[in-house]
Parts: sequence; C-alpha cells; structure tokens
Amino acid sequence: MQPSVVTYLELMRLDRPVGTLLLLWPTLAALWLAADGMPPWHLVVVFSGGTFVRRSAGCVINDFADRDWDRHVTRTANRPLTVGRISASSALLLFAALTVLAAALLIFLNPLTRWLALAAFAIAVLYPFAKRWTYLPQVVLGAAFSWAIVMAYAAVREHVPPQAWLLFIGSLLWIVAYDTLYAMVDRDDDLQVGIKSTAILFGSADRFIVGVLQAAALLTLAMLGDQAGLGTFYHLGLAIALGLFGYQQYLIRNRSRDGCFKAFRNNIWVGFALFAGVVLETTLVPALTHAGGAGL
Repeated sequence: MQPSVVTYLELMRLDRPVGTLLLLWPTLAALWLAADGMPPWHLVVVFSGGTFVRRSAGCVINDFADRDWDRHVTRTANRPLTVGRISASSALLLFAALTVLAAALLIFLNPLTRWLALAAFAIAVLYPFAKRWTYLPQVVLGAAFSWAIVMAYAAVREHVPPQAWLLFIGSLLWIVAYDTLYAMVDRDDDLQVGIKSTAILFGSADRFIVGVLQAAALLTLAMLGDQAGLGTFYHLGLAIALGLFGYQQYLIRNRSRDGCFKAFRNNIWVGFALFAGVVLETTLVPALTHAGGAGL
C-alpha cells in the first residue's frame, strides 16, 4: 500500500516542530552575529530552509536506523516505520530526496560553506548509530546541530573566526543538556532495549550534570558577549535563559517522564531568548544610536 502524504509528513516530524526551532534559533543568531546586524536576506532564507530540510532528513534516517527498536520504547512505539505504515525503502527514498534538496541550497553559498556542509552531513548520518556504540550520542547530536553555526559564519565572512567556535561550544553544551532531558524521558525503556544515552551514563547525577552543562553553556555565551562587545540586550537574553534553566530544574525534580519532556520543550524559549538578544543588540541598538546621533 502506498504511504499517504500524512505518513511522509509524520516521518519528517512536520507535526512536531520543536526540533526544527531548536536548530533554527542558534543558527539565525550566528547569522546576525557574523553580519554584525542584519545578514543578507538570501542567507536568512537559505539557512532557514536548510534548517527545516536538515532536521527532516535527520528524523527520517534516525527512524530508519531505529525501526526495529522504536516499538520497544513508549514514546516512539507508534512511529510510521515501526508500525509498518511506510516501508524502509520508501523512507530511504525520502531521505535521498531531502538530501538532494539540501544540496541544491548549497548553490547559493560560497565554496567554504559547501565543504563544511559535507562535514555536517557526515555527522548527521553518524548520530542515529552513535547510541549503539557510545553513551554520548547527545554529544554527536550537539555537534550536528551546532555545525550550522560554523556554516553561518563561513557564509557571511568567508572564514570561521574564534567567535564562531565560542558560540559552537556554548551551543553544544546547551544541546547536550537538553537532549539529556529528552533521553531521561526514555531512560527506563532504553535500559531494557540496550540503547545508550547520557541519561543512562549520568545515572542519579543526571540533574546535577545537566545543571553544570547549562551553567557552562551560559558562561561560554557570556564570554562570547564580552569578546564581541555585546551589551545589555544580549545579556538580558542570557539572564532569561538562566531563569528558564532554573524552571527546567524544577520540572525535572522528580524525574517524571512528563516533567522531563516539558523541560526539554522549554528549551525552545531558551533559543529564542538568545536569538532575540542578539538581534536587539546588533540591529536595534546601532539603529537607535545612529538615530540619536542624527538628532544631534
């Protein structure tokens, strides 16, 4: 039976945009920082579209890799590949189509960014299999998601400055923290199936280590702000992120599945706070300064 359009959309997680937003906000923040304000519109469009395509492709290849495991995990037991609403071959064809679409977007980017995109593709394909080999698949995901930051700087500046790597590290630390929260939702099932994760590795120290990762992420982003000369709005964004991290610690206090999942989803607002702080600092503040100077 031919899969329905809805089935393909579910496989791409179009009904669950959380992952796309978690990837989008830091990527856009990197574009604004790299451009010292408003980046070229074609780059905003390309990277926004690329975020959607990369995340969709990642979901497809992840479900393909986990199709025999997902049925044993409560949260994933009804995914299209697991229950047989779409075949493995159809999923691979969809992944190939998304990969071609992502490659087409590279036409609008410079050569350095294209080469970096190849590395991003390799990391993304590696991620679904990392949970079989190591207890650190969250680190691989963090590198895959954060690589878009490196690409954004390369697209704007045609090189990757130290500032980009600071944002990369801050993003990676944050992603390991929130994906550990995600893994805590599935920990009991994963232990039964044999899937590895940081949630299992950290054990009873999970909440403490997540807190350490969150604090380290904020410290790294504060260092970035100092190096880039960013002021009040940027640091206000970090202060909001700090408050949200505190709220997440409250949500996971009992390690309940629902609480951990809510804490994971709450990171959408952490990413938005970072993006909004960057935009206000690099776009609004210079505009107000210029207007004030013109008024004199």
